[in-house]
Amino acid sequence: MDDIQKRLLEEVAGLHEVPEGAYNIRSNGEGAGRRSTEHIEIITKTDKPGIDIHIKDNTVKESVHIPVIISQTGLTESVYNDFFIGENCDVTIIAGCGIHNCGTQKSEHDGIHTFFVGKNSRVRYVEKHYGEGDGRGEVVLNPQTIIHLDEGSYLEMDTVQIKGVDSTIRTTRADVADSATLVIKEKIMTHGTQHAETDFIVDLNGVNSGTNLISRSVAKEDSAQLFRSNIRGNNACHGHSECDAIIMDNGKVAAIPELEANYIDASLIHEAAIGKIAGEQLTKLMTLGLTEDEAVEMIVNGFLK
Repeated sequence: MDDIQKRLLEEVAGLHEVPEGAYNIRSNGEGAGRRSTEHIEIITKTDKPGIDIHIKDNTVKESVHIPVIISQTGLTESVYNDFFIGENCDVTIIAGCGIHNCGTQKSEHDGIHTFFVGKNSRVRYVEKHYGEGDGRGEVVLNPQTIIHLDEGSYLEMDTVQIKGVDSTIRTTRADVADSATLVIKEKIMTHGTQHAETDFIVDLNGVNSGTNLISRSVAKEDSAQLFRSNIRGNNACHGHSECDAIIMDNGKVAAIPELEANYIDASLIHEAAIGKIAGEQLTKLMTLGLTEDEAVEMIVNGFLK
């Protein structure tokens, strides 16, 4: 890998060297390294681009890294990764995509990830998207995540996009079984004329199933964001959706929540707050010696932390 690719790998996966445990690194549309372990097997798909990740029952305290990096302008790809997670597991999966585009053509990566999480398993899924480059070519990322949670399972998804992505549509679909829980934490920042959309649909099908969807975003300059969430309570369940956004300059944010209670014991809540940085916050920080720009940066960083 050259220096650009190494920097992208560090940005999206925090990797300075080959990671411990299982990993699959994809660079400019091709495999750049892979390792399976005793409990985690990674297999190349034969019918379409992508991999299958099989995690055996009772696998605990292990991780999988599957970052994608693109430094070739004009490359457009869709990649399908399926995760088959056994019962009684406790694992961390670190994904994400970094694109460096210094050309005039669009570079795009669409990652379609499907999770089959076995009974009583716990999964932490981390996905970071990052773009850079001084060319006129767009950086486009359209991730799709499909989640199937079996009885008693838990999946926490941390997704971050805070720099350099011109256009993104982030789609998540999930169905949640008895006593299973889905937690999604999303952080997005846009600037310039960037556009970002989030679209969550969660079906709470099981008894005592639950979900908590939390989105925090900042829209700067002339950028625009759209947040849509639909929680469908189809049994005795609990669901919560929260969208908090800061708008700056000419930024625009729209939040469109939808709750469907299809069972008498479904308990569903949505909260949304959109507004500018409060003047008293700026004043307080500036009295401590910060410039206005430094104060704004501190507030935004704290908000997205």
